Order: sequence, then C-alpha cells, then structure tokens
Amino acid sequence: MGRAMPSTTAPRTYRVKSFGCQMNVYDGERMAELLGSQGIAPAAEGEDADLVVLNTCHIREKAAEKVYSDIGRIVKDWGRDDGSSPLIAVAGCVAQAEGEEIMARAPAVKMVVGPQAYHRLPEMIAEAVAGRRAVDTDMPAQTKFGALPARRKVGPSAFLTVQEGCDKFCTYCVVPYTRGAEISRPYADLIAEAERLVEAGARELTLLGQNVNAWSGEDGKGRAVGLDGLIRALAEMPALARIRYTTSHPNDMTGGLIAAHAEVEKLMPFLHLPVQSGSDRVLRTMNRSHTSASYLAILDKVRAVRPDIALSGDFIVGFPGETEAEFAETLRLVEQVGYAQCFSFKYSPRPGTPAATMDGQIAPEVMDERLQRLQAALNASQHAFNQASVGKRCTVLVERKGKLEGQWLGKSPWLQSVHFTGEAAIGDLVEVEVTMGGPNSLGGQLILA
Repeated sequence: MGRAMPSTTAPRTYRVKSFGCQMNVYDGERMAELLGSQGIAPAAEGEDADLVVLNTCHIREKAAEKVYSDIGRIVKDWGRDDGSSPLIAVAGCVAQAEGEEIMARAPAVKMVVGPQAYHRLPEMIAEAVAGRRAVDTDMPAQTKFGALPARRKVGPSAFLTVQEGCDKFCTYCVVPYTRGAEISRPYADLIAEAERLVEAGARELTLLGQNVNAWSGEDGKGRAVGLDGLIRALAEMPALARIRYTTSHPNDMTGGLIAAHAEVEKLMPFLHLPVQSGSDRVLRTMNRSHTSASYLAILDKVRAVRPDIALSGDFIVGFPGETEAEFAETLRLVEQVGYAQCFSFKYSPRPGTPAATMDGQIAPEVMDERLQRLQAALNASQHAFNQASVGKRCTVLVERKGKLEGQWLGKSPWLQSVHFTGEAAIGDLVEVEVTMGGPNSLGGQLILA
C-alpha cells in the first residue's frame, strides 16, 4: 500500500546492513544480489548510499529501538547538501512485527518489507521514487526464492536457506509470528541452487533454517527424504568439499541425521543444538519439547557415531520464574556437555509472546549476574576445547587474509577460526598443525606437501 510523499530520484548505490542470525546474513546477501541485478551498485566505503536497507532481527533486546536509532543516525549523517535525502528501507523480522508502527514513527523510512517479501524490493523502490511509501509484510509460501536472481560469485563458504519458519511456538519466541509456519524449499530447487553456488566458487555450504533439521521433501525419484537425504545428495557434488547445517531443534534430530554424521565424510563434525535451559520445569514453561535428559541422550548418540563432534548450543538465563537452583541445573548441564562454543542471552520479553505476561519476571541485576556466571563457564569450556586441539593436524578452508603480513584465516572442521602463515590462497583447503589454542581461535603451522 503506497503513501504519498515527495518524489525522488532512482537510487544508483545501496548499502545493506544485516543484524542477527545467519538467515538474516543470507537474506541480506540475496537482497544485495537483487539490487545489483537492477543496476544499483554497492556504495563505496565511507560514501553515502542512495538506498540503505536495514535488515533487522527481533530476537535481541530492544531490537525495535535500535532500528529507530539507526534510522536517525542515517538521516543525521547524510552528507549531501543538495536537498536530497536517502531512501531508507526496513526489512527483516522487526519490519514484519512492527511495520505499521515504523511507518508512523519514522517518516524517513520509505519502505517496510518483511522477510518473506523482499523479492518485491524493486517494485517498492519504484513506488518510493514515484513518491509513495510502501509496506509489504505478506508471507506467501516461498514466492521470493523463485523471484531472486542467480548467484554469480560467492566466497569459499556460502549459506543456503533450505527451510524457513517455525511451528514450535516456544513461549519466549517471535519467530512463528515474524517468519511464519515451517516451510521446506523443494529438493530440486535446493540441488539447483547448490550447484550454482559451487559453480560460483563455494567449497563449503551451510544449510540454514529456523529449524533446519525439520526440512523434508521428495528427491528426484519421488521418495520422501529428510535433511540427511538432502545432505547425502549434496555430498555427491565433486567440487563441494564441506557441508554444515544450522539451527537444529532437538525434536527433529532423527536417527538418519545422526547416522549421516558417521557416514557422510563431507558433513563436518559440528552440531549446533540449542537446549535453552538445564531445568526441566523451565523447559516445560518455555514449551520446549525435550528434557535435559532427552537432550543429553541425543548428544550421546551423536558422539557414539562421531566421537570428535564439536557441540554448540543456545541458552536463555532469567526466564520468568527461574530460581537459583534451576539456574544451577543449567550450569551443571554445561559442565556435563563440554561445549565447543555457545550463544547465551538474558531473557527479554517480546510483545505478543506468552512469556511476556508470565508471573515471576526476573530482576535485571539478577539476570546480569547469572549471565556472567554462565558465560564464564561457556568461555572456559570453549577455551578447553581449543586447547585440546593443540598438536592435532586438520584441514583448514582458507576464507580470507589475516591482519598480519603473510597471514591467512580459515575454519577448521570444528568451525574454529584458525590463523597461520605461508603460501595459500582464498578457497584453498590446506593442512595445518595446531600450535596454539586461544579463547576464541587457533594458531597453526602450515604443513607443506
């Protein structure tokens, strides 16, 4: 729906600023490609862009207020004195949740587009140029993927969204409302896009989804397959060296997917499986479908088939009603698992979610203190995992140059950042002996053939 405003000139340059999860990074890349296909170029570093797309995330605390702060900063920093103003588009989950309010509160915003509608950006830009503000937060099933341009050039590691949306309705989460119901992209479309990504330079693909292991489809012979079937098909591509997937839900961790970790050499030994809490009562209140025991049982099965698996997860502290004893259960679970890396957050209420109106909201200072203790435990676990890598030899996918002369940075099979010096090039798979295990990364020595 358009809203009248003064007309402007068509944008020649753009900048996409993405926040939050890897799916937002993927969406941001696709929006950039879409704008490029319309003849709009990325703005040079330090220069104003005619069009700024804020690709927002609604998971973090005060997400909407940060959007308004960014909008104000863009307008304030506009460096041109010709009477013009930037075209500002708000995309992503905050746009989906608060589109009408954004239009009311931020006159500088010309377009609001939800995460299922960004393929309409060219049409919305045309509306904005003609002097009409535009909002599109419809959630049609998968329309956007068929409307996006082919991917011509990517880095050594690329994202591929295979599944979107969520049917789990955890009581703290807005994803079912901002991304919609669980939808799996068709098998044939994914194979075709993966082939294009590999042709464009990808050596590693990370399959993305809100609940990526809920993906299902039919293969080329009409047989029903789950995520493990898709992974096995992708592994047949000769030029593809590595496969990863994120984010998973314990409820969808099937036997076939667990077996794939043992049987598919290209599937990397890394599993991100959020648990959120170590307390069964808190998990029930969160509407999580697992217990701490069932979660640990899944990890035991994965470790049984892939002993060197690196484990990752998500935690929320200070969920309404969480007691000190229940938080202690979370710390015990962290100690039991031995995570290689993790994400942890303070609970923050999201309007419209059941948890926002629950009794027993935790005081901010209590959440702060608990988060500090949890992060100290997680950081120690990550450091221990990295230190245990010292002396190992591993294959590193080179992603970019390091900060020092002759230094390169890449990823180990366990998703650790590894820096080393020597003769290499972006996209190479090189053998490195790990000589240093720091809190956040590894140092290594290139092994010459």
